Amino acid sequence: MPTLPSEVRDHRLPSVLVTGFSVFPGAPANPTETLIPLIEAERDRYTDLCRQIKCEVLPVQYEGLSDRLARLSASQGSQGEGVPDIAIHFGLGSPRGVTLETVARNETRPSPDVTGALPPRPFIVEGGPDTLPSTLPLQVIAERLQQAGLEVRFSEDAGGYLCNYLFYVSASRSATPSLGLDTRPKMSGFIHVPPLRTGQPSDVPYAISVDELLLCARVVIETCCESYIEGRAVMQPNDGNTDA
Repeated sequence: MPTLPSEVRDHRLPSVLVTGFSVFPGAPANPTETLIPLIEAERDRYTDLCRQIKCEVLPVQYEGLSDRLARLSASQGSQGEGVPDIAIHFGLGSPRGVTLETVARNETRPSPDVTGALPPRPFIVEGGPDTLPSTLPLQVIAERLQQAGLEVRFSEDAGGYLCNYLFYVSASRSATPSLGLDTRPKMSGFIHVPPLRTGQPSDVPYAISVDELLLCARVVIETCCESYIEGRAVMQPNDGNTDA
């Protein structure tokens, strides 16, 4: 296959932001804090799928979250508008498999963050819509994760903590129309992963190994990049079923 000129290649390939969270009250170990450095260490894997990939572990803290997200993606976007073409956020979820969140809600609940602070307001973005959908290709992601041997489910409730908070902030940023000639819709979404398998006896119904966690991330990143490059319409679950 002939090599594309760099300017054409850069125009076609997306910029990608991948985030996880640090530990928080009730969760002394967060698998996504483990995951992000693993993705960072193999960034060359995605050279032919994206022109830039940024990875970051975010603190579980309400204050400054929006500003931190803006700083991370300051140079991203197909036209440099400061919004990544693809934003993939991982967080610790229930021990029931990989959970693909389908919708972010513009609401908060009085749950303290790592500093003990509560959400500053009952909403996340003033004047924003009540809900914003994930724009990741969830149906294809689910199929590929299942083919890889992972348990997968869909969810219509990302919770009332920092996961939903980040999901909504990111989704609202991605909903901003693209500038310039590239009018491909931006992608944003949130994925909950189960706890890490420790090797010790546990009553947790489903845990994940580090290798499975990294496999999950690879499938998600590669599927999103391929979908963006090919300009495929994003296919979402057809109904409200929580199981993939």
